[in-house]
Amino acid sequence: MVAPQPSSGRIAELDALRGIAVIGIVWMNVHVFALPIQAYYNPLAWGGESPLDRLVWAASFVFVEDKFRTLFAMLFGAGCLILFDRGRAASGPGKAWRAHYARMAVLFAIGLVHAILLANNDILRAYALAGLALPLLAPLSPRALVAVAIGLMALHVGAGIVTFGGGLYDWHMGRFSSDATFFMERNFGTDPAAVSFMLERGQETLRERVVRRVEGMPGQLSAIAASLPLNLSAIALGMAFWRGGMLAGRWRTFRLQRLAAVCALVAVPALLALAWFVAESGFPGALTGAASLVLSAPFDTLLGIAYAALAMAFFTPGGFATRRLATVGRLSLTNYLMTSVILASIFASWGFGLFGTVSRAEAFAFGFVPIMAMLAWSPTWIARFGQGPLERLWRGISGLFG
Repeated sequence: MVAPQPSSGRIAELDALRGIAVIGIVWMNVHVFALPIQAYYNPLAWGGESPLDRLVWAASFVFVEDKFRTLFAMLFGAGCLILFDRGRAASGPGKAWRAHYARMAVLFAIGLVHAILLANNDILRAYALAGLALPLLAPLSPRALVAVAIGLMALHVGAGIVTFGGGLYDWHMGRFSSDATFFMERNFGTDPAAVSFMLERGQETLRERVVRRVEGMPGQLSAIAASLPLNLSAIALGMAFWRGGMLAGRWRTFRLQRLAAVCALVAVPALLALAWFVAESGFPGALTGAASLVLSAPFDTLLGIAYAALAMAFFTPGGFATRRLATVGRLSLTNYLMTSVILASIFASWGFGLFGTVSRAEAFAFGFVPIMAMLAWSPTWIARFGQGPLERLWRGISGLFG
């Protein structure tokens, strides 16, 4: 997702990369809509009994989970930097700052509504809050931005180790009665009472959901704050790769392929080993949570970079796949939100009510529904209107304040 831009002067490969990111997000989000939250991390919690379900978990852990969030955040950073630089050149830094902060305020409001009505794991609010730091990062060189990204990643991993350390130590020592162990099992493990509670919550009405989410806003903001170093790290990388020319399409194919290969050769073996270790250990809550949220984070980022480099290497402006994915990317905000509408219609109690009734593999298959919808409707909409409805709304409201 990227800050709204006029239709002229676009880079087709960058739009297509954004299309890949919003499609990949579907395969992350579908399990949030379809299964109790513990099952998002832990296949033994619910819907992961068969070998196929375990394979889907492993493939998602290694190749999907947080890789496309990283890619999405990188493109958000690049898009905001594009607009900030244009605004600064046209009307000076003061007005560019005001316009940027107006966009972030409107984006946060959109994300808030999205989270209350549809998606517990909305990322727009985190991007909007992380985006407050972008004008401070904008003057930095690509090398400095990469250094900032590494520092923020180290902060995320360090804080995560502190958070999960007690539970990991208890698990390692074979102690299963501490408060830390109970917390980890309730949130990332297979605790029957916790899973049953989330299954019941999945049957709540839309009105019950809205009331609960509004009342739980302080807790949501705490979770968003904890995610800011990780998201800002990816955003800073996107700014660095735009400044350095990679996302602008100025790198040679060999250089892009070399970057992708190096990142993938580091990330994939590490993620495979981590997935194997978690599975062989029996998916204990503390280890499963730490592996998903903390230990995998540097490698998730590296694989997200590899995806970006590969896409920029092989996309061609006139190619069919590039053109089709570019239309999806130009509607990235609309498509991201419409994906939640489609998935809620399938799984929520006010839709077809399939929450908790499908396996992990079946949920993954349902992810093709919004993906096919995006690929089908995006070219027609772009050809007729040139800009997505929610992109137009975001840009229009932001313009009133910026």
